[in-house]
Amino acid sequence: MTDNMDELDFVAIGDITTDAFIELKDARVNCEIDDKNCMLCVRFGDKIPYENVVVVHAVGNSPNASVSARRLGLKSALATNLGDDENGEDQINALKKEGVSCDYVKVHKGKESNYHYVLRYEAERTILVKHHEYEYSLPDFKTPPKWMYLSSLGENSLPFHHEIADYIKVNSETKLAFQPGTFQMKLGYEKLKDIYEVSELFFCNKDEAQRILDTKEDDIKELLKGIHALGPKIAIITEGPDGANTYDGEEMWHMPMYPDPAPPVDRTGAGDSFASTFTSMLALDMSIPEALSRGPINSMSVTQKVGAQEGLLTKDKIEELLEKAPADYKATKIN
Repeated sequence: MTDNMDELDFVAIGDITTDAFIELKDARVNCEIDDKNCMLCVRFGDKIPYENVVVVHAVGNSPNASVSARRLGLKSALATNLGDDENGEDQINALKKEGVSCDYVKVHKGKESNYHYVLRYEAERTILVKHHEYEYSLPDFKTPPKWMYLSSLGENSLPFHHEIADYIKVNSETKLAFQPGTFQMKLGYEKLKDIYEVSELFFCNKDEAQRILDTKEDDIKELLKGIHALGPKIAIITEGPDGANTYDGEEMWHMPMYPDPAPPVDRTGAGDSFASTFTSMLALDMSIPEALSRGPINSMSVTQKVGAQEGLLTKDKIEELLEKAPADYKATKIN
């Protein structure tokens, strides 16, 4: 636990899990033309040897963000749901060890905690997921947090999204960052319209932006305008190795990726670390270009380790790496 948690800078809301990372060597990847629709293939009906397994507790988009914000110096909490099992206890202990407040972690009697299997092959991963269903409800915050960070929730969570949107409308001092997870993408814009409209920040990648907008438009500027028009004050669209882009209704910015010191080990959590770092830097009163220049540094660091949290940096370390950045690593206006 951290001190004085009545006044929170950052509350992440979303599901939590334990990830078991299983490294495969005896596999292959089959892709269609242009490396699209790739499939991980192993021998059917056979015993497949694996290299090793690494178990990481208390992960998921929102838990990763809460740990990221805490390491960056913010007073951080996680609002999530667990079962009353050993796995759930391990997850709470992992959060407490990081200094993340667990005041808003709800333990459900007779329920299981989430546990996912991550199949690692080369630097990519394929995740076997199972979301246990919990009754979602917003905690009774003693003081409205400065920022809420909303990400992955289960398929039964639609009413909970409306509850969050209503809270933001009433408590305008709380800003909402929204990084939609798998099921939130599946719900689509129309069902989550109220969340889009109250979001200060909205994060997605280019493919997700095209799906949300139901378009094949390839121009990043048009995609930024399209997402911004749905309601978020600042739209942020990432393009993997091609960097990240933002639009606040006036200025568009592009940021390249920070160079990798070595080939990535595991890309799990790269998006979470970018989005949570960008949000945290705005919470620390930085400008959009300043926040944009720091997010990719944390992403780079995370991909050098197994799992989404081990590589998360402190603010001082990010500043140190920023000073060492190549000359062309800077935010540029693109409009």
